Amino acid sequence: MIDPLLVVILLTFLLAGLVKGVIGLGLPAIAVGLLSLAMTPAEAAALLVVPSLVTNIWQLAAGPSFTALARRLWPMMLGVCLGTWAGSGLLTGSGAAEASIALGVSLLVYAGLGLTTLRLSVPPAWERPLAPVIGAATGLVTAATGVFVIPAVPYLQALGLGKDDLVQALGLSFTVSTVAMAASLAHEGAFGGADATLSLLALLPALGGMGLGQWLRGRISPEMFRRCFFLGLLALGAHLVLRAVI
Repeated sequence: MIDPLLVVILLTFLLAGLVKGVIGLGLPAIAVGLLSLAMTPAEAAALLVVPSLVTNIWQLAAGPSFTALARRLWPMMLGVCLGTWAGSGLLTGSGAAEASIALGVSLLVYAGLGLTTLRLSVPPAWERPLAPVIGAATGLVTAATGVFVIPAVPYLQALGLGKDDLVQALGLSFTVSTVAMAASLAHEGAFGGADATLSLLALLPALGGMGLGQWLRGRISPEMFRRCFFLGLLALGAHLVLRAVI
């Protein structure tokens, strides 16, 4: 007999990888968001670790400016680690309902920002003081929801980086966030050998979906796909919040 939950996990990571292949992000939001319909956010976040780590290292290694970006963004990355450590335990234990609400709100904010035409800009003089604050806030959101896109993604998009540098910067941020989240989950006993094995299994559909998404990128409208992606996240976030409070 095929385990229905295993099928859900594999199909979820196939879809999440496809979206990441097309638009360069979205894997954690889709994976944790959809899987949280069938399990706790902490369990979903544990399954995310290996696929997120491998796909983001792949994204990070493909860029042209790792050394320069690492020197520029290290205060933010340090903030991510400290914020995740400070929020350790928010996703696990008895707070599953609160974690679902936090996850739903995070997806709503992420989708809302993605659908708006508003484009933020960070003045150069603000970057140094803002970086650790944004990193710490991202770490706290990661610790509470398992999703590490808010406020990291809007902040990095507001730095005025070139297209390739932005993709690589996102890969760096997501890689650091994944490692910090894995350490936090392991510390809380929510990421052990069985979780790592299942997470490793989820890597296969994630890589397959990412490869398919990269092939589709030149054959569909990325903007239309992106809009559908954010609309889907908006509906998913609303559903998670309503399910937790009703």
